Amino acid sequence: TSRPISSPFSLLDCDIPVDGCTAVVVSTVDASADLRHPVAIEAMGGALRHRPLWEQWEDLTTMGSHDAAAQMWSRTHLEPKDVDVVELYDGFSIFPLMWLEAFGFCEPGGAGPFVEGGERIALGGELPMNTFGGQLSAGRTHGYGFLAEAIRQVRGEAGARQVKDAAVVAAGVGGGVVAGALLLAKVA
Repeated sequence: TSRPISSPFSLLDCDIPVDGCTAVVVSTVDASADLRHPVAIEAMGGALRHRPLWEQWEDLTTMGSHDAAAQMWSRTHLEPKDVDVVELYDGFSIFPLMWLEAFGFCEPGGAGPFVEGGERIALGGELPMNTFGGQLSAGRTHGYGFLAEAIRQVRGEAGARQVKDAAVVAAGVGGGVVAGALLLAKVA
């Protein structure tokens, strides 16, 4: 019921820019030996798809997220069934649904029924999603909040939001023209 912005989106379907910062240190495995809870980058993928005017594409259901996710999965032996938590970019309320389909957690066109009712993606559900609330809740920091939360989940440091035994987290950032997919895993 919030104010319309651009059909079909209303005010609360769009994130809001905020000031914030996130720092992530990336190093070699050898340099991480002394760390308390190192996290491994299992696989990653990136995409720049089509023209920069994504709102004018013929098929808005297959954006950069699909290419980034496909590239990421091609670089690992892991599969969607191995993922414990997902942190999915939600600059617009449609993007997490697109990421669920792009990552292969449901078939194309199946994301709506997949999330319906919220139980499946809740903290104790089959595939907890956006455990920190996402950008629609916390504000847009261009995806870095998702990365920070993915790292916290793998490290077991998310407090009341912690998913029990989270060992593999998929993060999808962006979703229009540019997208990045990341699979993080607990270091054994």
